Amino acid sequence: MESFEIDRFIKGEFEESLVVLNEFLSNAESIEKIVNVAKVMSTSIQNKGKIISFGNGGSMSDAMHFAEELSGKYRNNRRALPALAISDIGYMTCVSNDYGYDKSFSRFLEALGQKEDIAFGISTSGNSQNVIEAFKIAKSMGISTVSLTGKDGGELAKISDYNINVRGAKYADRIQEVHIKIIHCLIGAIEKMVL
Repeated sequence: MESFEIDRFIKGEFEESLVVLNEFLSNAESIEKIVNVAKVMSTSIQNKGKIISFGNGGSMSDAMHFAEELSGKYRNNRRALPALAISDIGYMTCVSNDYGYDKSFSRFLEALGQKEDIAFGISTSGNSQNVIEAFKIAKSMGISTVSLTGKDGGELAKISDYNINVRGAKYADRIQEVHIKIIHCLIGAIEKMVL
């Protein structure tokens, strides 16, 4: 590739990101949904619950980032907040080997989830079967479910107690770019409401 083509490609990537972000912001419900989820998560923490986050691939990385920013540190020093991501590779391979990958998150919730908790599932398609299975277990245990999805929201948008969906993106990476902004907004809002 010649340099002018690379420049055009890179500029196009940023412009495409702006289109997806602007579409998300142009939906009047987008901010309201983030506010509602932040309130629900804050209430869970105030009631001695924890937020259990999970996803696959890049969404697992986002789930881990969410949990470590709450239990560790985001912008300011403050007490640790109860959040964890289902990401232990030994656990994941054990359950996947014995029960199938679809059970890789639900077994964890079954073992450690409590009614005051929030199950926070992230899926760009909204159709990740292991996230769907986890939500089924969560609902049977009385655990509230929050999903962060893309495209049309998939099955998760239908079965979640709370869903934040990012539309207008052709590829998963564009959805994930807005997902991480939403995650940072949730963390910041939770910090302000809980502390």
